[in-house]
Amino acid sequence: MNNDGTTLVLGATGKTGRRIVPRLRLRGVPVRAASRSSATRFDWHDPAGWDAVLHGVDAVYLVAPREPGPAHDFVARADAAGVRRLVLLSGRGADSWGDSEFGLDMRSAEEAVRGSALEWTVLRASNFAQNFDEDVFRPALLAGELALPAGPVPEPFIDVEDVADAAAAVLTEPGRHAGRTYELSGPRAITFGEVVELISRATGRTITYRRTTPAEYEAALIAEGATAADAHEVAAMFELMAGGLIAGTTDELATLLGRAPRTFEDHVVRAAAARAWH
Repeated sequence: MNNDGTTLVLGATGKTGRRIVPRLRLRGVPVRAASRSSATRFDWHDPAGWDAVLHGVDAVYLVAPREPGPAHDFVARADAAGVRRLVLLSGRGADSWGDSEFGLDMRSAEEAVRGSALEWTVLRASNFAQNFDEDVFRPALLAGELALPAGPVPEPFIDVEDVADAAAAVLTEPGRHAGRTYELSGPRAITFGEVVELISRATGRTITYRRTTPAEYEAALIAEGATAADAHEVAAMFELMAGGLIAGTTDELATLLGRAPRTFEDHVVRAAAARAWH
């Protein structure tokens, strides 16, 4: 099949995808933006539509799905469609997450791309700085208190803008990153308590951090409408983080970008200026 150089961005309305699409277009790359709510529709649970989305595509950016099976089927379809390159967003230290559902799903997606005949690159990113102002933790911060089962072990939060810059670089530099797995982190690790203090100072609002137990957090999630299985999985993620396996920083993001990563303080200033917590 003769590909036209098109890059398919899955999850194009998501946190990373919606930032990667304009970066590629600015570089003159033909982009097919796809998601469940995009004009080009893509659904991991609807394989019947995959072939049309993959037609004429040279490279694909994909985010690891929550289930282990679809990634393997999708990669096989991509190979058959003539796709040449895959760039997968995964989680930092995916091979250290044991038998948790998060770890198994991420490793399954990584195995799918690594086991293919295509040129592949895996981007393993730390937790996003934008989790605090775009979703996940924002409602609690707006209410004035963030309560999580996280203590003194820090996290090197990464700015999604940097993740998008890294993905755009890899997607537009064929061959240079083939067979590479990049562990991407922010420039320094900070605790959740420190995060809340920074946000409180930048906004001039009184916002507090309270450490809970995993069981208390799990119960709170269920009370907010989460299923028992999902609540247990999220609480277990914090227990794994407490082990410190992904608390360290790396220099791989700076290597990819050719510059220092954005700091968490930089992000807080921008988000506060945009009145994200008002």
